[in-house]
Amino acid sequence: MQGLCFLQAMGDSGQDWLALRPQEPSPSQCCGSGCKPCIYDVYEKELAQWERAKAMQDKSLLMGKKEQSSNSELNPDTFTAFSVSSVEQLTEDTYQYKFELPGKSSLPLSLGQHIVLRGEVNGLEIQRAYTPISPRNAEGYFEVLIKCYEAGLMSQYIKTWKRGDVVFWRGPFGGFPYQPNKHGELLMLASGTGLAPMIPILQSITDDEEDETFVTLVGCFPTFDRIYLKPLLQDLARYWNIRIFYVLSQESSLERLPQSYQENTYTGRLNEDLMKTIVNSCRRKPFVLICGSSAFNEDMSRYLKAAGIEENSCFVF
Repeated sequence: MQGLCFLQAMGDSGQDWLALRPQEPSPSQCCGSGCKPCIYDVYEKELAQWERAKAMQDKSLLMGKKEQSSNSELNPDTFTAFSVSSVEQLTEDTYQYKFELPGKSSLPLSLGQHIVLRGEVNGLEIQRAYTPISPRNAEGYFEVLIKCYEAGLMSQYIKTWKRGDVVFWRGPFGGFPYQPNKHGELLMLASGTGLAPMIPILQSITDDEEDETFVTLVGCFPTFDRIYLKPLLQDLARYWNIRIFYVLSQESSLERLPQSYQENTYTGRLNEDLMKTIVNSCRRKPFVLICGSSAFNEDMSRYLKAAGIEENSCFVF
């Protein structure tokens, strides 16, 4: 998912101002359920702020603090303070962060919804959207999967987090309007941390004994060592209606992988031919969920079309 509004320390040229302009959300980022404020409302507000700052040639107007709350209740209008309770490094660049909630409360999230993090680097405010991976009924905490990029502005902020630190979140937004048994089979295509919105949906299906939806999850990662949440995924794959495949772009052989992974893992990239193989192996005509980079999403949409999956049978996070 693309960030909402990002700032970078730059000069005063027209090109610099263009780089500071908030990015318009894609249609797939709107859940269509009438969220207030909708992601488009947030964009229009930030665009007006940017236009005013540009007209006055004053970047400091982009650095104003948003309203914030410390009552630990997630809110789409204001940023709320949450305390970091644990930091777990999953791979060389990916971390799982746990945040405290008061008592036995839970985040008011629908499946696949994301929340927006506010950070500050070099005096400039940055916002990014992330999807919690904790179960919807998790009490007293929520967890977020975050990949940190070496040159990323938000990553510079996130890498400083330690237990007890307070950070600010706002939301929820977006989401996939999942209904049990509505689709015969879900085909989930996830690249890297695009796995995040898939996890709550998977857990919702396995937690509901009356939900008989088949699921085929295809997780795309560079190497076996960089697959996230292996124990959780292995547990989910034990359910009768869940299949999980891995596509490892930088592995040349399956021989070094554990035997339990070799049968359901492919090397190379998820291409058109492999997509057709996976679609044809689905037990029912699938409805497809896609989450990854813009390039990944575009490639998957093209491959799915070649495999006979219509656009109205796909949802892109």
